[in-house]
Amino acid sequence: MTAKKYTDQKDVSDVVISTRIRFARNLREYPFPCRLSDEKKRRVASIVKEAVLEGHSAISDRFRYIQMSELTQEEAVSLVERHLVSPEFISDRQGRGLLLLDDESVSIMINEEDHVRIQVIQSGMKLEDAFSLADKIDTLLDERLNFAFNEKLGYLTQCPTNIGTGMRASLMLHLPALQESGVMGKLAGSLSKLGIVIRGMYGEGSEPYGAVYQLSNQVTLGITEQEAIKNLRDIAMQLVAQERNAREKLSENINILDDIFRSYGILLYAKLVSNSECMKLLSNIRFGVEMGLFEIDLDILNRLLIEIQPATLMKNVGKKLTPAERDHIRAELVRTALSQKKIPANRRLEN
Repeated sequence: MTAKKYTDQKDVSDVVISTRIRFARNLREYPFPCRLSDEKKRRVASIVKEAVLEGHSAISDRFRYIQMSELTQEEAVSLVERHLVSPEFISDRQGRGLLLLDDESVSIMINEEDHVRIQVIQSGMKLEDAFSLADKIDTLLDERLNFAFNEKLGYLTQCPTNIGTGMRASLMLHLPALQESGVMGKLAGSLSKLGIVIRGMYGEGSEPYGAVYQLSNQVTLGITEQEAIKNLRDIAMQLVAQERNAREKLSENINILDDIFRSYGILLYAKLVSNSECMKLLSNIRFGVEMGLFEIDLDILNRLLIEIQPATLMKNVGKKLTPAERDHIRAELVRTALSQKKIPANRRLEN
């Protein structure tokens, strides 16, 4: 089999799934959330909510406010699965609120570790676009909320590691070949020396399910947002090149190819599939698409990565489900998505 050739070096969608820009901000007049009473948390939430919904932004009327304490456990966990909030944000939902744009590309967490966490998510490698939108929202809110800022230190945050720009830029990457090659541990050590951290799918402490990793900047003090973004982009492009080279080396490995085609067959006919198994199988199929074996829209696979998650599955169905019921519905969901796509007739293994 001939490995796929990457003729358009600007298109990195085969590796980069999505981009996220997050700003941590605090109101100058209030202590950090860890020192706020429940009453003061509600007051902060009300102030931020009013600043967004009653602001003069063209997108103000596209936001809806979610009182976190009113959500079911499944609804709250689904927000994490969809990367709209952090796991910590749903650990204690009292006094916390969420402002969510109608297309879910922008979310604003209120009273997480900081008073305000502005987050913008876009598909693919769009660091500058995501930053531009986050910066506009940040500027509009600062005019009404008066964020805590020090001329020497920059934006003041509860955690010292966020002081300065208060920005975390991150990219979601699919790195099956590098994972298969067993180099991820060594890479993580090398990246940390460059001010970059690579973690699992849901950030710190999470596992890289389906070979999906989160790459983000660590340094926020003594560096501009633009410098941090450029550093992240440069390192991401190096990882893209390494991943593609590793794929080329694996393209003749019959065991890898067998895993990929078996994964396609299992998901095309399975009646029950667990979440962990499905993540692995979808990763293999995506690997096959990236190697040129299948013609499946990557957007479909990206969507499935979220829709198969347990809480999101139950949220979309509208009721609680047993593990067996989830496994059955998950299998049907994936089978329906994949059955409309065929392996191209011109894609054959060469002896």
